[in-house]
Amino acid sequence: MKITAATNNLFQLTHLVAFNCYLVRENDGFTLIDTNMSGQAQVIMQEASKLGLPIVRIVLTHAHIDHVGSLDALYEALPNVQVAISERDSRFLAGDKSLDPSEPQVPLRGGYPVCKTKPTLLLHEGDRVGSLEVIATPGHTPGHLAFLDTRDRVVIAGDAYQTQGGVAVSGTIEILFPLPALATWHKGLSLESARKLLALQPSALAVGHGRVLSHPQQAMERAIRVMEQSLAKEQRKQSHVA
Repeated sequence: MKITAATNNLFQLTHLVAFNCYLVRENDGFTLIDTNMSGQAQVIMQEASKLGLPIVRIVLTHAHIDHVGSLDALYEALPNVQVAISERDSRFLAGDKSLDPSEPQVPLRGGYPVCKTKPTLLLHEGDRVGSLEVIATPGHTPGHLAFLDTRDRVVIAGDAYQTQGGVAVSGTIEILFPLPALATWHKGLSLESARKLLALQPSALAVGHGRVLSHPQQAMERAIRVMEQSLAKEQRKQSHVA
């Protein structure tokens, strides 16, 4: 696993070139954002130890397998850590893949493993976890979250955007790395969430797949335009069929 200091408080841990999780430095230790693929618990703990702080909480952007894969192993090794996820995506951890009546009735995509670990904190828009403000960003999954570090306005976006293979909104297929798009539940909501994150004017954009972007606004704007054009094209096709 490769570790990269993205900012003074943010460290990116990368497995197999394209799969990221993050350590966020707080006064009481590290917040681990996402847990990567399975089998990564030991190396994540080792990297935190090298940086000199304990992992005191685990915060999940969403419940896909490449983000919760090492959750159970980490919680077994660190039973006192706080585990937080959106209330909506927490149901996936328990194996409930039902959609709410108010949600678009389109099939879920991507792998949702059942986890033994029960969250100790269920998150909603506007909540605070240490220095991080919770931003609801549905689309990739129904309960997807991003996090704004209120100290420096870095956004940890999960899979709301990707930078691997090109900067893209979740749901836009980048041929060099199509996995986030193929696992996206609802493109329209993804687009709304991408606009919401752009409006925060982040100083940097940290994503689940790809490098951290500094001063990302122009790249985010381009990615949004591509998604807008793609959705408009899909809508025109549907109207012709109708």
